[in-house]
Amino acid sequence: MMCPYCRHGETKVIDSRTSQDFVIRRRRECLACARRFTTYEKIEESPIRVIKKDGSRVPFDRDKIAQGLEKACYKRPISPERIEEIISAIERELYENFDREVPSREIGERVMEQLRTLDHVAFVRFASVYREFKDVNDFVEELQPILRGENRRS
Repeated sequence: MMCPYCRHGETKVIDSRTSQDFVIRRRRECLACARRFTTYEKIEESPIRVIKKDGSRVPFDRDKIAQGLEKACYKRPISPERIEEIISAIERELYENFDREVPSREIGERVMEQLRTLDHVAFVRFASVYREFKDVNDFVEELQPILRGENRRS
């Protein structure tokens, strides 16, 4: 590791800690100038590709999940931290369960699972776009389990 201050090529690790999912924080000291600095190491994952409805393949983008969740949760009592937790959980599931490719419907279903138990209004908002409801009957069909009292929260 090159020192950012004097550009010397040798440093020693003073402390290592896990910081977030798959990230290691290392405190280092330069062997030449003795200055200390912090580095973050992230495991390089093989990127997952998303298979879209039309058969095309695009790189996985967690920001797309974030945008969908933010729209669904707009003006709902759901913190940005909770939205980030959901995104991280979904991303973790995808990397654990899929090697290289994941159908987009798998991602959508996982988002809906999370929202179904979190907030019914956000769930219906997301489902209406994701499932492409054509009329009121589609809404009613999706709402039946909620109206019967299953997973009642909101």
